[in-house]
Amino acid sequence: MITLDFLAYAIAIFSLSGLFSYWVLRLIIPRLMEKGICGIDMHKPGKPKVAEMGGIGVVAGFSIGVLCAIFFNTFLGFDFNIGFVLAALACIFMLAFIGFVDDLLDIPQSVKAFLPLLAAIPLIAAKSAGSTAMHLPFVGVVDFGIIYFFIFIPIGIAVASNLTNMLAGFNGMEAGMGIVVLIAASFIAISANSPEALVIYIPMIGALLGLFLLNKCPARIFPGDTAALIIGASLAAGSIIGNFESIAAILLLPYVIDFFIKAANGFPKTWGEYRDGKLYAPEGKVRGLVHLVMVKANGITEGNLVLSFIIMEEIVAIAVLVFFLHIKIL
Repeated sequence: MITLDFLAYAIAIFSLSGLFSYWVLRLIIPRLMEKGICGIDMHKPGKPKVAEMGGIGVVAGFSIGVLCAIFFNTFLGFDFNIGFVLAALACIFMLAFIGFVDDLLDIPQSVKAFLPLLAAIPLIAAKSAGSTAMHLPFVGVVDFGIIYFFIFIPIGIAVASNLTNMLAGFNGMEAGMGIVVLIAASFIAISANSPEALVIYIPMIGALLGLFLLNKCPARIFPGDTAALIIGASLAAGSIIGNFESIAAILLLPYVIDFFIKAANGFPKTWGEYRDGKLYAPEGKVRGLVHLVMVKANGITEGNLVLSFIIMEEIVAIAVLVFFLHIKIL
């Protein structure tokens, strides 16, 4: 049951995560620049250098938030299944490590696509004694048996983390869309009475907000794969321990559309051609969802491009929430 005490704990966790993430990022930006750990912002005049690996701050803020929740659970009666939370935490940390290595060494895409399957092992272990049923829209509850553990959980983690890693590369996009996705997922978790999922979502929202403030246009730091991977991993892990996987998956609709456009074009890296303050699809070709928006807008500023994607995700989130609450009422 989500109580007023729970909301007080949630506000404390969110605030601590956001402040700590922002503080860590402010601290490491000049140090990353000094060490040459930076990238080129191709969507700005002069292509300035910007610090990389903002995911470090996100992981730091998220970690302190979850540790705070565990403290509340141990000493103040903040009631949730700590085993599920620790399993989700281990999964997310494994994805963060994969992203960290990729940011430094550039793991081949074919390898990076499958590594998240291993990160699902803690969740498989935690859920092994639980339900193997899923609620599918328009179908109802379906029990998938052992397939749920060894197929659906690993694929869910791998797909979600890779999807949020692919729709990226523009100032504020990863963090902005991630915040919207996880806020919507939090409302679903409240309706599903899953405090465990909220213990994952709330600190991640706070940590992403800390990043967004320093990554919004013009960015002072890039998120890197570390942040992009754990956004999807957090969504998937929370929905798995909260038993609302199929509803959470629909929140990724813009990411799924982007995936199919990129798949049809051989998974190219998508970027914008900067001209006169606007971004255009290179050669006027649509190789990703961002290019489709650029073409339809006949050129668009980076800020408006990111804003359009955040609004797009908000529309999807509202539709999912209305649909989910309608189902719950029925």
